[in-house]
Amino acid sequence: MNGLDFDYELNHTSSNNTNPLDPEEFRRQGHMIVDFLADYYVDIEKYPVLSQVEPGYLQQRLPKSTPHDLEPIETILQDMKDHIIPSITHSQSPNFFAYFPSTSSIAGFLVATELEMIVMDGLGEILNQPNSFPFSGNGGGVIQVTTCEVILCTMVVARDQMLRRDGRQNIEKMVVYGSDQTHSALQKAAKIARIHSKNFRAIKTTKSTSFTLSPDSLRSAILADMEAGLIPLYLCANVGTTSMTVIDPLGPLCDVAKDYGLWVHIDAAYAGSACICPEFRHFMDGVEGVNSLSLNAHKWLFTPLDCCCLWVKDLSALIKSLSTYPEFLRNKASYSKQVVDYKEWQITLSRRFRALKLWFVLRSYGAANLRNFMRSHVKVAKLFEGIVAMDKRFEIVVPRNFAMICFRINLPSTMVLESINASGRVYMTHTVLEDVYVLQFAVGVGV
Repeated sequence: MNGLDFDYELNHTSSNNTNPLDPEEFRRQGHMIVDFLADYYVDIEKYPVLSQVEPGYLQQRLPKSTPHDLEPIETILQDMKDHIIPSITHSQSPNFFAYFPSTSSIAGFLVATELEMIVMDGLGEILNQPNSFPFSGNGGGVIQVTTCEVILCTMVVARDQMLRRDGRQNIEKMVVYGSDQTHSALQKAAKIARIHSKNFRAIKTTKSTSFTLSPDSLRSAILADMEAGLIPLYLCANVGTTSMTVIDPLGPLCDVAKDYGLWVHIDAAYAGSACICPEFRHFMDGVEGVNSLSLNAHKWLFTPLDCCCLWVKDLSALIKSLSTYPEFLRNKASYSKQVVDYKEWQITLSRRFRALKLWFVLRSYGAANLRNFMRSHVKVAKLFEGIVAMDKRFEIVVPRNFAMICFRINLPSTMVLESINASGRVYMTHTVLEDVYVLQFAVGVGV
């Protein structure tokens, strides 16, 4: 065939084994990796929580190798123990085994899709979501990579709906709204969706209202934009912001948005998972008025990264904006709408079997145990909050929400934070609120 000698390629590989996944070798290496991970968890408290290494660490210490080198698994694991493990931030993920099967090369698209539908409806039921979100209504759920992707997808849907109504020439007039506490993912999504930079509104919040987004402030901003000839498009409200777990008043905000036809998305990346507990469910009051909702199961629901859960009320709008039907992907089931085709719900074409991770977590722990884990985290946070409140050197900046406390100290705070993290026993972060440097203490939160 045009002079290509395929037998030559097969006979001159770096290994005599042409099977890339020999079952017995896989079994042997698998046992070694599980033992390695078990030993890691036994010894995890010997490692600093936050990596203590400097940039360039691995380049200096990791043995140089090329893709042509064939090394035994024993050498690879030893290098991980000596060089990789000391250079990472350590946390105890309780469900590594959920990650194993989900990373396999699985081509069972129908099975993966159906399991994802079951898992998303099941999690929605545990969260006591309105009937408009499950597949039995007009909605449905999908697992995407991160909140950044979710906000972009939903913003594109909102944009396309508006363009079809008002004409494509009006894209420069569309306005996106959030608070000054909303994650920067909103601004990035607006840039990618071609929202003019001058039409991004980060509405100011204040300590007097615990930094929540005021419905009156939102309405004032919308009216000012409309008077200027602009078109209100999209609102991102929060249930648990990154800086201090701010919880916006969903119901009143949805009422304002409805008056002016905005798409409302709820970013519940961190705190949304806690709403599986009945005592926290009221933080979602008003969710029936939103168009879409997302939470990150890889933050507080014990699921390995990446696992961002998105629910939408109107599947048809999502699919209309994100669908493509090239000939090489056409098939009878998808074309006839007999099945859910998740490639029409996201940016990428390919996708991993993420549902398997979440399914594993939900089944292996159960809702009752997951609730108890979260309650224990909140209990620890309450204990820490009490200790801080009794010490006159500290000031709690905003009331605790869920398992995060934001406080300041009457000392150079940057030095205090650096000292805490350098100890290796705790990892804390910071934020700035009204020009005040604030320390953050969060329990049980992932990336």
